Amino acid sequence: MSTSSPGHHGGERVRRARRAHSGTVGRRFPRSGTEPATAQSPLGLRLILSGVFLPVFGAAAVVFAMWAARSGPGDDPGRGPLIVLAVVCGVLALLAAADLLVVLRRLRHERGAR
Repeated sequence: MSTSSPGHHGGERVRRARRAHSGTVGRRFPRSGTEPATAQSPLGLRLILSGVFLPVFGAAAVVFAMWAARSGPGDDPGRGPLIVLAVVCGVLALLAAADLLVVLRRLRHERGAR
């Protein structure tokens, strides 16, 4: 088969179009060539995990913050570790919220493209 056949150029155009729409604008890392051009993260699983862990980490952050506020100077665990736990849980809740927003945006974009 000759590389100048009309079918070859049409297929190449389709591959380029898919590649242009298959990720973010301006990829952070160049493709290595080993992953499929249409590889996607499992958005459904990410949606479930973010939806479950956002309230869990949010509630844990509130509980640890309230516990730290009520702890006295001689209590075990001390106020410092409880504050650290509250901050860590708060950061994880923020990450889950950000991931939830990204997943919802991607799902909306996919549904709008169809």
